[in-house]
Amino acid sequence: MRYQLLDLPWEDVLVPHVLCFLPMHHLVILQRVSKQFQALIQVYLANCRSFDLSQVGPCIPKQAFCNMLRDNKVLQNLTLQNCSEWVTDKELLPVIGQNHHLHQIDMNGCDRLSRQSLVAVSLSCAHLKHLSLAHCEWVDSLSLRSLADHCVGLESINLTACRQLKDEAVCYLARKCLKLKSLSVAVNANISDVSVEEVAKNCPQMEHLDLTGCLRVRNESIRTVVEYCTKLQSLKVNHCHNITETTLGLLRKRGVEIDVEPPLQRALVLLQDVVGFAPFINLQI
Repeated sequence: MRYQLLDLPWEDVLVPHVLCFLPMHHLVILQRVSKQFQALIQVYLANCRSFDLSQVGPCIPKQAFCNMLRDNKVLQNLTLQNCSEWVTDKELLPVIGQNHHLHQIDMNGCDRLSRQSLVAVSLSCAHLKHLSLAHCEWVDSLSLRSLADHCVGLESINLTACRQLKDEAVCYLARKCLKLKSLSVAVNANISDVSVEEVAKNCPQMEHLDLTGCLRVRNESIRTVVEYCTKLQSLKVNHCHNITETTLGLLRKRGVEIDVEPPLQRALVLLQDVVGFAPFINLQI
């Protein structure tokens, strides 16, 4: 008697021991082979814990996205890369509404969504730990406050270029989400020392802080970071012209990785660019 692949038990063998090793774009191709394979892949997708659209290809059709996640209620990780140009609340809200165990969501660059999606995340995903909203300019104070109220276990959030946000919203987040370890408020001219000091005082577990391009942040708040954030591993302050080496040096001594070179090293790099070589300087003098 001859057996074929599809004769094996689907949920006990094929899904957990075969399909889980195939990349997503292979699964997409496989479901086109026959109706049986399409049904098998749908069973797999209904049980997968992680869904990363960056693995599918340069672009996934809207209807394919909806069909692939139609039956899934156990997602833990969701990455929306490769659909940021078209995904709207209409496509995302059903997925969020039926997946209450999401731990990580990446909405990076999804500029067609609205505050409604973030409010839905806050109401449905109480166990959320990691969230990326970089370049989502629709994020406002109201939706961020909702997130802070309901997702108090949040450990990392990327708010890069969320330019509607001001100090008040970031301070509220810091007071509610005390377990934050990674925060980016980069490329936002509204952020000042007020936000940085509140984050430092309320989030002692902070390990990675990105303040790139926050022009209003000064030495005073960085000194507060030095005092309270004893577990800090990296700090990004490029283009923060009001932060000087006097303060950054205190963090360098603790081994904190900083994206701005010390003044002497920057001077040597500039000199090398100008004259084509770096002269020998005895740094022990």
